[in-house]
Amino acid sequence: MADPISALIVDDEKPARDELAYLLKAFPDVNVVGQARNGLEAVNLIKEKAPDLVFLDVQMPGLDGFGVLKKLVDKRLKLPHIIFATAYDQYAVQAFEVNALDYLLKPFDKARVARALTRARQFIEAPPPDSQRLADLLESLGARAAPPTKLLLKTSQRLLLVDAKEMVFATIEDGIITIATRELEGTSNYRTLEELQASLDPNRFWRVHRSYLVNVDQVREVVPWFKSSYQLKMNDRRGSSIPVSRAQTRRLREFLNL
Repeated sequence: MADPISALIVDDEKPARDELAYLLKAFPDVNVVGQARNGLEAVNLIKEKAPDLVFLDVQMPGLDGFGVLKKLVDKRLKLPHIIFATAYDQYAVQAFEVNALDYLLKPFDKARVARALTRARQFIEAPPPDSQRLADLLESLGARAAPPTKLLLKTSQRLLLVDAKEMVFATIEDGIITIATRELEGTSNYRTLEELQASLDPNRFWRVHRSYLVNVDQVREVVPWFKSSYQLKMNDRRGSSIPVSRAQTRRLREFLNL
C-alpha cells in the first residue's frame, strides 16, 4: 500500500480551510499535516513539515500564493506539488505555468477534489519540479501575473483592502499594528512589524525604528533632531513625524549623503 500523501492547506479564510479539511477526511490516503493562515505561515510550515502536496490560495493579504512560491525558491527549499484553491479563475493560466497540478475553484466540490487528488497521486512519485525553471517562470511572470500585495485595514467597522504601495507607514503599540495611508488609518491583521515587513518590497519599506516601518517613497521631509538624530515627516494626512533610531541614523545619512 502506498504511503499516505501529506498535505498542507493554505488560506487566509478559516471557513475555506475548514471546508477543505472536512472534504479531505473522506480520503484515507491523505494526511493533512497542517494549516496556514497566510503566506508567511505557509513558507514556515512547508519548511518544517515538507508536505507532498499544498492546497494554496492565490489572493491573501501580504504574501500571496505566487509570493509563497517565490519565497520557497529564494530559500532553496524542496518544492511540494501545488494545487491552487481559490475563488478567482483569472490566475489559472499563470498557475499552470508554474507547474501547479490543478486549480480548484471555491466553493469546493468533493468530486472535483477527488479528481485533483487522482492527478496528484500520479505525480507524487515523479521527480520534483525543476527549481531553476520555476524561478525563471516566476521572474518572468513578475508584476504582470501576481496580483499586487494587498493590506487589510480595519477602520470604522469596515474592512478595506489597499495596495501596499499606498502605505505611508506602520507602527505598533501594545501589540496592535496601525497602518496609515495618505487618506486612511486603520489596524492591521499582522501580529508583528517583522511579519508585515517580510511581505513587502525591501527596497521600498524601511524599519527606521523598532516601532515604525516607513515607505521611503512617502517621506516628505527629513528633520534634524537632538543629538544628531533625525525625524521623518510623512505624507499621511496628519503629516506624522517618525523618529529614526540611532542604529538607523547612519543608514539614513548614507542614503541622503549627509
